[in-house]
Amino acid sequence: MSSFPGAAAMRQTGRLYALGLDTVRCTFKRPFQFREFVQQFWFIASVSILPSALVSIPFGAVIALQLGSLITQFGAESFSGAASVLAVVQQASPLVTALIIAGAGGAAICADLGSRTIREEIDAMEVLGVSPVQRLIVPRVLAAMLVAIFLNGLVSVVGVLGGYFFNVVMQDGTPGAYLASFSALAQLPDLWISTIKAAIFGFVAGVVAAYRGQNPAGGPKGVGDAVNQAVVITFLLLFLLNLILTTLYLQLVPPRGT
Repeated sequence: MSSFPGAAAMRQTGRLYALGLDTVRCTFKRPFQFREFVQQFWFIASVSILPSALVSIPFGAVIALQLGSLITQFGAESFSGAASVLAVVQQASPLVTALIIAGAGGAAICADLGSRTIREEIDAMEVLGVSPVQRLIVPRVLAAMLVAIFLNGLVSVVGVLGGYFFNVVMQDGTPGAYLASFSALAQLPDLWISTIKAAIFGFVAGVVAAYRGQNPAGGPKGVGDAVNQAVVITFLLLFLLNLILTTLYLQLVPPRGT
């Protein structure tokens, strides 16, 4: 009996969710691979910090220039700072962080696990009774989450400073009004949702990269294809999750009134 066309995709989705649940479960099991975690954290951070900082500057500049021009048309220049900061912190910063983590750190995780798979190291670990999820995947996923949280803060700071520079210098904005408008519209939950998004995005990027690394098509070419698939799948999932989280946040947390 032939399966329907979407059966293979559903099986892959189910296995991906199963790996995510196994990762959460094995996170609390001992022994925790602390040394592997530190090595992976340092590696992912080393390949992600500079690209994140460089990407956040034009992001902050574009948002500041676009919002500054739009707000000026409505005569609300005093709120340009708050609008820019909200756009950077709530949306741009988690997405930039997630894309960098998926494109740099996730690709490296997928390639590493894929090479171990085709060398049959994963099978050897299972034969010896060692859990590959606990030994290899959990430290990498946790490292991706922690790096995403730190990079989110870095991108937020650099993006806000870039927006401040371009608003004040390029558009002749008032520094005092730019800073004073923060308290008018911004609130602490804006920072929390940004941090939560970064952590969830880092988890998704790590799990997807680990899943594709464990299931390459075969041979070195299969590992390369798995890396490309991991990055594309992660991008799609991150944009979908961002839409869901933003919608829930706007429904649950009322905007701060002026």
